[in-house]
Amino acid sequence: MKLRPGRTVRKINSQAWARYSIKKPKKNYIKALPRTSLLIFNMGTKSDGYDLELTLKSRQNVQLRSNALEAARQAANKYLEREIPGAYFMRVVPFPHNVVREKKFATGAGADRVSQGMTLSFGKPSAVAARVFEGQMVFDLMTNAANKEVAREALRRASDKLSGTYSITLAFGQKPTAAS
Repeated sequence: MKLRPGRTVRKINSQAWARYSIKKPKKNYIKALPRTSLLIFNMGTKSDGYDLELTLKSRQNVQLRSNALEAARQAANKYLEREIPGAYFMRVVPFPHNVVREKKFATGAGADRVSQGMTLSFGKPSAVAARVFEGQMVFDLMTNAANKEVAREALRRASDKLSGTYSITLAFGQKPTAAS
């Protein structure tokens, strides 16, 4: 079975379903938690010598599945590794913990008799997503000012993989000197 398009789950129009406990399994609303596609949150080389910080911020409330965040992370990281290897540090800020539920529907001849419409339409857990609200940071990228255009292009490529609209903000910092 194919994965449904991201447009089916990107709106935040219901309450969050994230109740999963190992300590108290009888209190769980969710019996089996779907695995996340996003496993790596920090990439690059961590250093205090970076003097430029770029952030990718959301312009609207949106729900991003873990596979969309992973695709954006891979697109940005691959571009940065090719252009400026070892001269950046990038991190993914939101954590996908919200469980997305899906009601399976049969298609084809006689599907109306098999699916039974909206009977018990609560659905089964199919994926996990991160709820990102307006103004919230999605990616944080630190590099040197000389790599500004490369870093901006990497975040633009990442935003192409995500639902919603995003803005890239720059913040210049002071590079620490060797004497201090």
